Amino acid sequence: MQTAVNLWPLIGVAVIIAGFILRQNPVMVVIIAAIVTGLTAAMPIEKILISLGTGFIKTRNLPLILLLPLGVIGLLERYGLKEQAQILIAKITSATAGRLLIVYLFAREITAALGLVSLGGHPQMVRPLIAPMAEGATENRYGAIPDKLLYKIRAMAAATDNVGLFFGEDIFVAFGAIVLMQTILRGYSIEVNPLHMALWGIPTAICAFSIHAFRLSRLDAEIARELGSEKVIATAAIKTLEGEQA
Repeated sequence: MQTAVNLWPLIGVAVIIAGFILRQNPVMVVIIAAIVTGLTAAMPIEKILISLGTGFIKTRNLPLILLLPLGVIGLLERYGLKEQAQILIAKITSATAGRLLIVYLFAREITAALGLVSLGGHPQMVRPLIAPMAEGATENRYGAIPDKLLYKIRAMAAATDNVGLFFGEDIFVAFGAIVLMQTILRGYSIEVNPLHMALWGIPTAICAFSIHAFRLSRLDAEIARELGSEKVIATAAIKTLEGEQA
C-alpha cells in the first residue's frame, strides 16, 4: 500500500515566486516561505522557529565569506581590471560577444562537471571580466554600443554563467542535488546509483550547451544587424559630408 505524499508544503515555493515577482525583501520572503512550509507540513511553531534559529547560527559567517571576495574584486576594478580585459579582447580581431560567451559556456560546464563551481560566478567572473570582454569585442568591431544592446550583452553574459553552472554541476556525482534525490528515492525504497544519475545528466548538459550556443550565435547576428547597419549609415554620411566640403 502506497503512502500519500503531502504536497501542501510546496506552497512555500509559490510564496517565494510571488515575493520575488512583487519585488519584496528577499530575506522576509524566505522567512515567510519557511514558516508557511513548516505550517503546511504540520510542524509545531516552536520547531519552525528552532529550525530558523539553527540555520541562522550555522550560516552567520556566510556574509563575511561572500563580502571578502567582493572587496578584492572592487579593488581590482578600481585599478583597471575591466579596462585591461577590454584591451586584451580587442587584440583578438576574430572575437565577437557570442563567440566569447560560447567559449565561457563550455569552460563553465566542464569545470562545474568536475565540481569546480567556484571558478565562475556573477560577482567574481561575469561582471569584472566576461561582460567587459564581450562589450570590448563588440566595440572593437562596431564602435559605440547603444544602451539597450549593451544591457542585453550583459544579460546574456550572466545567463551564460547560469546555464553552464546549472547543467554542468548535475554531472558531478557528489553534487548536493544528486545526493538529495538519492536520499528521497531511498525513502520510497527505490535504490539508485548516484553515478548513473550523474551520467544521465550528460545528455541534458549537451542539449543545454547546444541550445544556448545557438542563442549566442543569434546574439551575434542581432548585433551585426543593428550595429552593422548603423555603421554603414554613419560611413555614408561621413563620405557625403567630405564630398560636400571638397
